[in-house]
Amino acid sequence: MKHSKGRLNTICTHTGEVEDKQFRGAVSPLFMSSSYAFEGVDVKRYPRYFNTPNQEALCKKVAALEHTEAGLIFGSGMAAVSTALLAFLRAGDHVVLQNTLYGGTYNLINEEFDKFGIEYSFTDGLQVEDFEAKIKENTKVIYIETPSNPLLTITDLKAVATLAKKHNLVSMIDNTFASPVNQNPIDFGIDVVIHSATKYMGGHSDICAGAVASTTEHIDRIFQLAKNFGGSLSDYTVWLLERSMKTMGIRVRAQNENAQKMAEYLHQSKDVEKVYYPGLPSHPDHELAKSQMRGFGGMLSFELKSDIDAMDFQNALELIKPSMSLAGVESTVLSPTQTSHALMGEEERARQGIKDGLIRFSVGIEEVEDLIEDIEQAIAKVK
Repeated sequence: MKHSKGRLNTICTHTGEVEDKQFRGAVSPLFMSSSYAFEGVDVKRYPRYFNTPNQEALCKKVAALEHTEAGLIFGSGMAAVSTALLAFLRAGDHVVLQNTLYGGTYNLINEEFDKFGIEYSFTDGLQVEDFEAKIKENTKVIYIETPSNPLLTITDLKAVATLAKKHNLVSMIDNTFASPVNQNPIDFGIDVVIHSATKYMGGHSDICAGAVASTTEHIDRIFQLAKNFGGSLSDYTVWLLERSMKTMGIRVRAQNENAQKMAEYLHQSKDVEKVYYPGLPSHPDHELAKSQMRGFGGMLSFELKSDIDAMDFQNALELIKPSMSLAGVESTVLSPTQTSHALMGEEERARQGIKDGLIRFSVGIEEVEDLIEDIEQAIAKVK
């Protein structure tokens, strides 16, 4: 498709369009049909087969943005995660996962994989040696997430990809926090890239979707399972997602800039104990993040001083919304222990450093000065 080799904003705007041949409109027409002809056609289309006109076109946009041959769009991020993993794992197989993961992924592994007879090991750390130490004879997949949710840990993409190839394993990454704007794991050798498209691809807190990008061979393997699991996305949501992705490059770059300024402000605040953001020189993996990311993202986390109650602080905010999910154009905060990582046991959260007072901050596109004023008034009100 034209422009698939273009630069970021050109791909966001033009790749994956459905041509309006009848009226020549500037935007993709929406095809809502759930029933298509099966004779005299080149493609037998069916929504559950991920190949309606709008689905097929958007998959091309995702693939172009992640520098891959093919892509698939799912009904949610977890549909993408679960289908991708299970496409390469069966009873008796083993998967190595990094120890800092999104709570939903962690819960999927712990709640479901034993039922499928799939073995799994979480790493003790994030160095390549930590991953290699967990590899077994029956290992088939290495799964990572960088930057991670919610502590923004950074995993070495090239090192993990090289390790996976050394042992003939499939490497997978949840690239949601970075988005294709800030990071393309395929360029470092990772095999399969997964997104909660609900987040930066959607970007307006009104879409639930997932995405996977990889080689044509890998995507076909994932599709063979996906069509049976039925995790396809409705064409109306596909159309909305394509519209939203047109501005993803502009939105995410603005969020990068705002998050950097907010991290620097919070880092020097006398009311903040610690800030987690890879764009800060104080972040332990700052140099690694610089080497594999074009921007540090719109997500950060921070801990308030012990004399400030985290929940009271969030309730005192007037502009920033205490809200589930992330990556919308509006700034939001939440407590991971009560939301994104609530399904993870208290002991495991403590092991990962996810404290009750930790606040995850999804920085939007508002004026930074207004965000700072809101945080300062909330702290003053609580204290």
